[in-house]
Amino acid sequence: MLRPYNLLEEILIEIENNLNENINIDTLAEKFSLSERHLRRIFNFAFKQTLGDYIRSRKLSASLIDLKKDNANILNIALDYGFDYEQNYIRSFKQEFGITPNDFRRTGNITKEKQPFHLFGENKLSNGNLIFSPDIVMVPQFHVIGKNSRSSFDYIINQAPDAGKQFLFNERKLIKNIINPNIYFGIGKVDIENKYFNYMPSVQVDNLDYVPQGFDQYTFNSSLCAKFRYIGKHHYFAFYTNYDLVNEIINEMYKAVLDNNGENGKYTMSYNKVFFEKINLDDNDGTYCQMEWFTPVEEK
Repeated sequence: MLRPYNLLEEILIEIENNLNENINIDTLAEKFSLSERHLRRIFNFAFKQTLGDYIRSRKLSASLIDLKKDNANILNIALDYGFDYEQNYIRSFKQEFGITPNDFRRTGNITKEKQPFHLFGENKLSNGNLIFSPDIVMVPQFHVIGKNSRSSFDYIINQAPDAGKQFLFNERKLIKNIINPNIYFGIGKVDIENKYFNYMPSVQVDNLDYVPQGFDQYTFNSSLCAKFRYIGKHHYFAFYTNYDLVNEIINEMYKAVLDNNGENGKYTMSYNKVFFEKINLDDNDGTYCQMEWFTPVEEK
């Protein structure tokens, strides 16, 4: 099974090499031994666009070269790029570019040709997993209920996955008014002075009117955050057992915010504040882990 960087890179190459062949989600899923559902999810998570829309856009953009040939028949072009009917091609073309194929032939004007996606070296971690540079987002206030644990730095790597499993498989079902039981929140805070780490596996709830006995509650107040996306070739619990991986990701996150956040160094990480990870359990099949990190930032 390919590492995330290599998997996504191979998918992009496969699409580009087969734009005028019968390339689609089914053929890609079969080639890379992934379920169609998971292939869609991992592509959308990485590139923020659906795989089907990307394939269609790239086919339409590639067809522009053929349309410039005066003797090329539009029906044949449509069939060459996998459109069953000429009208399907014309309708998709107009939706993509705002003009018909014949209009393009007359004017040669296209305003938004879709260029192929690329992965860049800065996204790649040493083991082939991926972390994407952050978006700066405003996270609205939300409430969670979970089980808080406090450990020294030396032991948290071993305790965090066990706490997460215990919460997901046994304790989560005791919580009422959950907004989405398949969205897992890991609430964390580093106590640098005392060398402790607080970690709370949790789920988001509508309100804090009912907190089961023995559980903890937390309200994350509206905050400007750096939002990171991560894809790794492992089960999501295995992330916590790999100390080197955790260190590498944290270092990359800090570096991205401080040096390469796309805002000319406008933001800095907020130390000693609560950060959280967010995992959609439906997106994780045990082979490829997808998760998001949110860490508060401040304007310099």
